[in-house]
Amino acid sequence: MAVIYTDMFLDPKTGIAKFNSVVTKLNSEFSQPKNEINGMQNRAQTLEDEINKLRAAPAGTPIDQRTVQTKIDQLEQLKKDIQRKAEDAQTAYNKRRQDLFGPLQDEIGKALEAFAKARGINVIIDAAQVPLLYAADSIDITRAFITEFNSKNPATASATPAPPK
Repeated sequence: MAVIYTDMFLDPKTGIAKFNSVVTKLNSEFSQPKNEINGMQNRAQTLEDEINKLRAAPAGTPIDQRTVQTKIDQLEQLKKDIQRKAEDAQTAYNKRRQDLFGPLQDEIGKALEAFAKARGINVIIDAAQVPLLYAADSIDITRAFITEFNSKNPATASATPAPPK
């Protein structure tokens, strides 16, 4: 029997290198939508500031109610656009994440099975998923598995193509 801490696979420095490669690839693919949404949020904040400034004008200062209403309408539309764009981006991100991580998780599962069989391990408990009261250090295979996986599966070998645009 052995114990493994799969949450350590994600550590950027000591984890499985392919995970970091896939995360970097995924984040770079979605940097443009993220930047667009951030830009839209900045525009919404500017509009909101302008509306508040117009509303806070000193008493007796003429306020063009049509201008204020136009800005309010623009802000409401922009908020709806931001929400739609964010939801669409999140859906696309989740799908692409599954496309990228699914094969990697399968690859890691097969490698972990081969690792266990080669060492006569019959049971591996994922301590990141199951609370353990005690496990001797001698049955923790996390570091050994990560090291072996990284040596046999370099991060550059992970070439899942980007979806067509």
